[in-house]
Amino acid sequence: MGVAGSKLEKALGDHFPEGERYFGFENFGNTCYCNSVLQALYFCVPFREQLLEYYLKNKKQGEVDENILSCLAELFSQITSQKKKTGVIAPKRLVQRVWKENEVFRGCMHQDAHEFLNFLLNQLVDALEKESHKVTSGIQTSDEGVLNGPSNVQINGGVKKEPLVTWVHKIFQGILTNETKCLRCETVTARDETFFDLSLDIEQNSSITSCLKNFSSTETLNANDKFFCDKCCSLQEAQKRMKIKKPPRILVIHLKRFKFMEQLNRHKKLSYRVVFPLELKLSNSMEDADSEYSLFAVVVHVGSGPNHGHYVSIVKSHNHWLFFDDESVETIEESAIQTFFGSAQEYSSNTDHGYILFYERITAADSKN
Repeated sequence: MGVAGSKLEKALGDHFPEGERYFGFENFGNTCYCNSVLQALYFCVPFREQLLEYYLKNKKQGEVDENILSCLAELFSQITSQKKKTGVIAPKRLVQRVWKENEVFRGCMHQDAHEFLNFLLNQLVDALEKESHKVTSGIQTSDEGVLNGPSNVQINGGVKKEPLVTWVHKIFQGILTNETKCLRCETVTARDETFFDLSLDIEQNSSITSCLKNFSSTETLNANDKFFCDKCCSLQEAQKRMKIKKPPRILVIHLKRFKFMEQLNRHKKLSYRVVFPLELKLSNSMEDADSEYSLFAVVVHVGSGPNHGHYVSIVKSHNHWLFFDDESVETIEESAIQTFFGSAQEYSSNTDHGYILFYERITAADSKN
């Protein structure tokens, strides 16, 4: 990696960001699904900052139970504290912990990066909730003892106990509203649900904006799919739609590139061209003003099928775009991002397709800068 590392330093030259580290990850046979997601999360600045803060806090407190959260925090700390600016790190401890916690990721099978991301975030939430429970179940004299603070918002009306809002929730969680309108009495029934990422159906030669419109489009429930209206006390025709009620700080979009084909009795990879913009506006699905987002990472699936292939990631760091392929790290031009949109024809030599997109919400202060 010495040569590649120096090549990256040479490419950035005087523009190498102060205090930043660009390290590739060793692959343990088939762990590119893990490496690509970890790079995207490392360059998610609010997430990285919270993890490093967590690591320092626990280091001061002394012994801590080893879990996926502590292993990930240690890995991120290991990267930031490197003397060299570039190189390779082996995320062995974390990977072994993942294998221990979830047998799905063991073995030499090709794994799904999206499944891994979901598993990872849920594991972090579980660990934070357990720690908070330990703190709150002890004698508590002040609010400072609570790790993340209880939620003031009840997301589901039927929940008696208020759910804990961890920093993972504060960064990634958004709220969807599922609205159903009875076409007889026009009563609207709304149900809220939370999400860490949005999984979008895709079509050939489409865009993220059109996929989001389809996601929020109105669907008519009739014939065998009629809706039971509590007001009418009977099955009625209805209109249903999904809206984003509260957009998250970090918007993660998963493109449903792997589709089960009944006639083939197997999953097929959809290599469709789906344009994802560098700047994204959430408008049609919002109740309030537009939310603007900026793309900072993409997990890319390389390969023609769902059961084999490779994952790489592209990330934006200090206005530079970088390409991470396990141990290898190099700079890429912003214009090269469009090569990951997908293929306009079904059979194409290009098999590198954007799979998971990471957008950060732009605040008013950011947009003025």
